[in-house]
Amino acid sequence: MTADPEAPARGTPVGRRVVLGVVGLGVVGVATGRVLSQGVSDVVASTAPGLASVIPAAGGFRIYTVTDGYPEIAPADYRLAVSGLVERPLTLSLADLAELPQTQMTKDFQCVTGWRVDDVPWSGVLLRDVLDAAGVEPDAGALRLTSFDGAYTESLTVEQAMRDDMLVATTMYGAPIEVKHGAPVRLVAAPMYGYKSIKWMDGIELTREVVPGYWEVRGYDIDAWVGQSNGRSDEPVV
Repeated sequence: MTADPEAPARGTPVGRRVVLGVVGLGVVGVATGRVLSQGVSDVVASTAPGLASVIPAAGGFRIYTVTDGYPEIAPADYRLAVSGLVERPLTLSLADLAELPQTQMTKDFQCVTGWRVDDVPWSGVLLRDVLDAAGVEPDAGALRLTSFDGAYTESLTVEQAMRDDMLVATTMYGAPIEVKHGAPVRLVAAPMYGYKSIKWMDGIELTREVVPGYWEVRGYDIDAWVGQSNGRSDEPVV
């Protein structure tokens, strides 16, 4: 299995000591991200299965959740399970993720509802490097992604997951990801609308076929490529 040949160039590698140092900063390092994301609007839907309301923000991110509040887990207790159709099932701590090749990338973040944040810097591990560590079995065709909020799920095809712009992110704006943005680990599916970038990610299950995610079963597009009409040009060429 190979990455889409039309995918953007691979992100810039960063050293293991850098990522361990950033994760170790904890709340001290979060100040940088807080300053750089002043426009955040903390709007939490208190009723599942849908969002109750969204208040427009003056630029920056708008925060969505399908549960009552933000789930939290201590960084030392976090684990990412890689299971299903893999040769080597994995249970990865933050330290384990830091041992894998590190990548940084700066990408726009586009929500399907229309708002957008330009040039967001992320770092972490390419999703394909996580999959390579587990060994994807030949009959695997898709990924089912889960969140430790207990409700949200997402999906990708294996081909999509192997792109150079799919990141298992551990930092944002040079600091550990904040809880409201999906700490300690989230997916950044850069060429897709934001609902594909699952927050509070704790599971990657390899399956034979795509299992539609939380919003897909409610009518959203399964692939969710951001189109050129939104100023983006990194959707696959048909």
